[in-house]
Amino acid sequence: MAESELLTRTDCQAIFARALRAARALGADDVEVTLGASDSALTRFANNAIHQNVSEHRRFLSVRTVVGHRTARASTNRLDDDAVRSVVEESLAIARSAESDPELLPMAEPGEVRDANRFFLSTARSTPRDRAEMVAAAIGVAQGASQNAAGICSAGESAMAILNSRGVFAYYFDTLAQFSITTMTDDSSGWAKASAPDSSEVDALALARRAVEKAALSRGPRELAPGRYTVILEPSAVQDLLGQMFFDFSATAIHDQRSFLTGRLGQPLFGAGIHIDDDVYHTLQSGPPFDGEGVPRRPLALVEGGVPREVACSRQAARREGRAPTGHGFPLPNESGEAPLNIVMRGGDQSLDRMIAGTPRGILVTRLWYIREVDPYEKIMTGMTRDGTFLIEDGGLVCGVRNFRFNQNLIALLRNVEALSPAERAAGEESFDMVAPALKVGDFHFSEVTKF
Repeated sequence: MAESELLTRTDCQAIFARALRAARALGADDVEVTLGASDSALTRFANNAIHQNVSEHRRFLSVRTVVGHRTARASTNRLDDDAVRSVVEESLAIARSAESDPELLPMAEPGEVRDANRFFLSTARSTPRDRAEMVAAAIGVAQGASQNAAGICSAGESAMAILNSRGVFAYYFDTLAQFSITTMTDDSSGWAKASAPDSSEVDALALARRAVEKAALSRGPRELAPGRYTVILEPSAVQDLLGQMFFDFSATAIHDQRSFLTGRLGQPLFGAGIHIDDDVYHTLQSGPPFDGEGVPRRPLALVEGGVPREVACSRQAARREGRAPTGHGFPLPNESGEAPLNIVMRGGDQSLDRMIAGTPRGILVTRLWYIREVDPYEKIMTGMTRDGTFLIEDGGLVCGVRNFRFNQNLIALLRNVEALSPAERAAGEESFDMVAPALKVGDFHFSEVTKF
């Protein structure tokens, strides 16, 4: 399938032609149109029963116009002729009243965008019965263990395109399925989550069994003293925590001196075994292979052997620094610039079980939440563990422990990595998925025991 039925290439060209005619008639120098369409469905369950089944059909049109050195954007969720003209008029009215920006670039020129095929018809055509059967199987596992299950099962498809008056036409469509489950006893909980473009790769039964096992093992949690521990972070916890740092891998953030990489690029900042890329074409990644201006994304070697090497660079930042853009810019106008969004942290050869077996004493962490930044330059983060935190002694899981709050320097964390598992697609609290391994880390700082 070369295009999505939600938003075909012909649809995009026709809507853009209408917007371009309106923009030219109203005196715009250039126009950029971003189009999007999605159909998604979600089944929620709690207390071992489905309680909600919803679907959403979404369409949007966003128009950016340029008049001289002024630019502005306006959006609508209607695609008829009147709506197209109205949103162009609104964009131009805002642009004409905006402050002139002498650094504003002409709109992007066309570039070659490689295809990234992540559309699966079975995911797009997922029915309420399909999702109900997945949920019923998972609930059956929880009930069999006398636990209470809650979570979501979702599937959907989306399509988007960016076109401009300089000839850009970047087009992408995909599907995504997700399943998340939390199981609970009277004093413990377990959790598991997975996502994939192909719904057949999301194993609800396996996820339910993992959550149930964690909840069972963490019953009657022991309270340990805060302090510094050897910690094994499962891939979801790695994504939860390290996902907070990659907006700093931005040429604009470094220029503005709001990145922890300011003055540190090219220095051995992390451990020698740390290799991190940004690669939209990785087989476990998702998302469009172009940025908010339609510029093709190129892979970035963010960290090589513990040394930060490359950062994302928008067209604006590229002109300022005399380099080529990397295709990671956000839609204009914006104040953030750019960021890598397809993070791939290379893994190692130790399984999670082997990591645990090789740990005399430590803590296993399933996931993290309420993560906030304490010190932007030293990249100190705070947050809490949840849904499966365990004591490791003599190479085995002994019991669940009360949840901790942590205060952890991420630079130090990546210096203290002792082992890595093979990388996988990790789904955590963050809205984007990351390819990440489990990490065994020394000297991880738990600052206090939480109240729940």
